[in-house]
Amino acid sequence: MYEADALDALDRRLLHALEVDGRAPFNRIAEVLGVSDQTVARRYRRLRAELGLRVVGLRDPLVLGHDLWMLRLRCTPEGATSISQALARRPDTAWIALASGGTEVVCMAHAQRHGDHELLLGKLPRTPNIVEIRAHQVLHRFHGGPTGWPDRTGGLTREEALAVRSPQLPDLDAALEVGSVRLTEQDEALIAALETDGRATYPELERATGQSESVVKRRVAALLGSGAVYTDADFPPEVFGERVSALLWISVAPSALARAGQELAAHTQVVFAAAIEGPSNLVASVLATDVAALYAYLSGPLGSLEGVLHVETTLFLSRIKQLTYQAPLR
Repeated sequence: MYEADALDALDRRLLHALEVDGRAPFNRIAEVLGVSDQTVARRYRRLRAELGLRVVGLRDPLVLGHDLWMLRLRCTPEGATSISQALARRPDTAWIALASGGTEVVCMAHAQRHGDHELLLGKLPRTPNIVEIRAHQVLHRFHGGPTGWPDRTGGLTREEALAVRSPQLPDLDAALEVGSVRLTEQDEALIAALETDGRATYPELERATGQSESVVKRRVAALLGSGAVYTDADFPPEVFGERVSALLWISVAPSALARAGQELAAHTQVVFAAAIEGPSNLVASVLATDVAALYAYLSGPLGSLEGVLHVETTLFLSRIKQLTYQAPLR
């Protein structure tokens, strides 16, 4: 596994390029990075083998009009691990972690149809060893999803990022219409293949879906262009020295909510920020190098936000799932 100081400048620039456009051809990335296609391909293979890098295709629940939830499950000590692992295998979950001494599971989940609460009202209440369920629906996303961590690697300038990015993709600053896209049955197999490998070739996608290559090309372009599907680079944040992860449950005066959310989204420590319903009206996922750095952030940039009334911090003990499920090695 790579350590933070094992990544050189080219590694960081390549990772940033893959975060900007995970399906960008190696020749386009190479041109921006000023190296050969072969060098990019070789670095990519090494990062996959040694860093655990995966490029994955992801649905954007909000563009698709899905309900998005932040879940906090208080569990018995003997049940938390198995419950988190079972949730990780579900296609409608992401960002699963153990917290609070190993008795709390935090999770992001989405319902593919509005009002479909099978997980919340059906599965979870019947699950043994769950003591309490707290569910907070996302009302508005300020940061995250396709705009998450665009420059965490410190690799590319904005001009270079735009040069890497396919012109078919939505503008980096575009406000995508909520619920503007509906998936077809044929799309499901295509997206499932992209969730496994966001850089899968068109012949590979053709074999996975049973559709012609021309249909696959057209549909991939349409899904990515609409923002309903986007790619992301999945790798451990520890490689950049970010060893502490936490969720912040923030109470903000209603009149300051929009401004606080927008300012929070600009903080380099923040990887996700959204307005939610419940006792706290703003949630943020943050990364820090250590607990001292987290404290400095809480008492500094976060504490200075106008309108903040209360902050509850949930530290992650271990991450069970980041973007998509990856079966553990045996």
